[in-house]
Amino acid sequence: MAELKTKKNEASVESFLNAVEDEQKRKDCFTILELMKKITGADPKMWGPSMIGFGDYHYTYASGREGDWFLTGFSPRKQAITLYIMDYVEKHENILADLGKFKHGKGCLYVKRLSDIDMDVLEKLIRESIAKLKTRNQPT
Repeated sequence: MAELKTKKNEASVESFLNAVEDEQKRKDCFTILELMKKITGADPKMWGPSMIGFGDYHYTYASGREGDWFLTGFSPRKQAITLYIMDYVEKHENILADLGKFKHGKGCLYVKRLSDIDMDVLEKLIRESIAKLKTRNQPT
C-alpha cells in the first residue's frame, strides 16, 4: 500500500500563518487556530506544507488501509479557508443549516471569511465531529 505523503512535521504554524498575504484571511486563521486549540486541547501541528491539524486519531478503512491523521484542522487556501471535518460534513446536516454561508466537499468546509458563518455553530460542529471520531475509534 502507498504511504501517505502528507505527514505531521515540525514546521512553525505561526510562521506559516503570518505568511498568509490577505490580512483578513490571516486574522480569521488565527481565530480558527485559537478555537481549535480550545476545542481539542491540543497544540497545532503542520501536516505537509499547508495544513494545520489538531490532535490525532488512527483510522482503518473497510479496505484494510489504515493510518494516522488529525482530529480537525484547517488550511488557508487561495479561494477560501478549508476546514477539515474528518467524520464527513454531510453527517452534520442538522448543524449545517444554521452555519451560514459556506461550500463543502465530503470532509471539508470552504469558508471565504469567518464573518459569513456563526462561530458558535462552527464550534458545535467541530466538537460533534471530534466526539464521533473518538467514539468510533474506541477499543471494543
